[in-house]
Amino acid sequence: MSNIYESAEATLGFISSPCLTKVELRVACRGISDRDALSKPDPCVVLKMQSHGQWFEVDRTEVIRSSINPVFSKIFLVDFYFEEVQRLRFELHDISSAHNGLRDADFLGAMECTLGQIVSQRKLTKALLKQGNTAGKSSITVTAEELSGNDDYVELSFSARKLDDKDFFSKSDPFLEIFRINDDGSGSLVHRTETVMNNLSPVWKSFKVSLNTLCSGDHDRELKCTVWDWDSNGKHDFIGEFQTTFKEMRAEQEGKQIQWECINPKYQMKKKNYRNSGVVILNHCKIIKMYSFLDYIMGGCQIQFTVAIDFTASNGDPRNSCSLHYIHPYQPNEYLKALVAVGEICQDYDSDKMFPAFGFGAQIPPDFKVSHDFAVNFDEDNPECAGIQGVVEAYQNCLPKIQLYGPTNIAPIIQKVASSASEEMHTKEAMVSEYFILLILTDGVITDMADTREAIVHASHLPMSVIIVGVGNADFTDMQMLDGDDGILRSPKGEPVLRDIVQFVPFKDFKHASPAALAKSVLAEVPNQVVDYYNAKGIKPKCMSDYESTRTFSP
Repeated sequence: MSNIYESAEATLGFISSPCLTKVELRVACRGISDRDALSKPDPCVVLKMQSHGQWFEVDRTEVIRSSINPVFSKIFLVDFYFEEVQRLRFELHDISSAHNGLRDADFLGAMECTLGQIVSQRKLTKALLKQGNTAGKSSITVTAEELSGNDDYVELSFSARKLDDKDFFSKSDPFLEIFRINDDGSGSLVHRTETVMNNLSPVWKSFKVSLNTLCSGDHDRELKCTVWDWDSNGKHDFIGEFQTTFKEMRAEQEGKQIQWECINPKYQMKKKNYRNSGVVILNHCKIIKMYSFLDYIMGGCQIQFTVAIDFTASNGDPRNSCSLHYIHPYQPNEYLKALVAVGEICQDYDSDKMFPAFGFGAQIPPDFKVSHDFAVNFDEDNPECAGIQGVVEAYQNCLPKIQLYGPTNIAPIIQKVASSASEEMHTKEAMVSEYFILLILTDGVITDMADTREAIVHASHLPMSVIIVGVGNADFTDMQMLDGDDGILRSPKGEPVLRDIVQFVPFKDFKHASPAALAKSVLAEVPNQVVDYYNAKGIKPKCMSDYESTRTFSP
């Protein structure tokens, strides 16, 4: 059994995709044994990353002279991809004082893990294994921190007073434009307000803009603001302009009144007593913190991964080599490939590594009635399996004991997981705790489409995402409607989904690619779905003290 699991796992590789975020890794070691009785070691840590089964050096720390408990100042910067298994290896070497190369260095131990394990625990401590994978007394601690981006938003509102009148028969119709001044001196339009008609003292609507867009995260970057009098022919009349920075705008939060004289340079040069063309006032400036996927993961969010497997008769007799459920001694079937590819990613974000596994569409013992949500391990009180390999073994053990039947109904299993997610939401309403991912593996178009649409609309209000992988060569065209990419999914009653939570992918599109490509495709949307849910609920990540005091981890 483990051969099939390892075979599927071994095919996981790297396919380039957009980086979700960057992570800083800090390294420290303790209890390094002295190899030289006359001196302490001169340690250096080398970071390697696995790609296509080979280890490649990414970076290395500085050498710290004569230290058995080094804390390295070098920070490793690593791209983080939720949808990939990113295997890392930290090697500790004692570098000869004569030079800093590894050729004559002494190998002191190594630790292997995944980047997902580090970011989910935030601080990972493990023993350093020596040659032959024997554990010594020395250990390594890797601490992860998301590289702070500029994803926060700012809410701004402006008004003006006594603007110049540019119209003969009425008052000016002013609007305001804000430009970010780039490094090359060019300007990029950040925001244009609405036009307030016939008003020399307009109050414009408040608006939100990301700090990235506003000032590239540089609070001292120059911003140019221009006020115009709108004309229907598009030839708007220039009223005036002023320069500022976001740093200056932020002073409004401290209770200071922030306003600028709106200057028309031509009038300033020509008119002797010219003061200004009006005053623009900042009425409101509020920074809105936008939390990222890693904020929630590092703040204690657990991914609860559940698997549901199609055991309908259309899969074919499992004893026949043409069956989609046929267990080949060395080659995993499509169900196993998809299960391992996706499960390998999710398991790093689940502390107890216990995964519920269900089946649907089969007649099950003892009375052989059709069930659409039975536990694959036949323990209805505890359907959880130990790790992804436990799910694989439960799946293989269950095949000879059931009778494949039908129909292909997936609404019951969505409702079952949604029930757990609903309970989680109501018991821990203001907290980040568990987010549920349901992986459904099926060989055909479902027969309970109306009920499934209803179940998905309900689930869209919960901390839950649904991934559907179609195995085999069936025509899955009708299944695409469940994926909201082409339009808004609605229940039979017309109620729209609150947010897009379904990703459908036909396995045949990835038949000649590695399972990693499948995992990347189906999981790429999950981080945004997690963030969308918690941000919409106004739920902040746990602070570190709460997170560390409540969280325990399985080895």
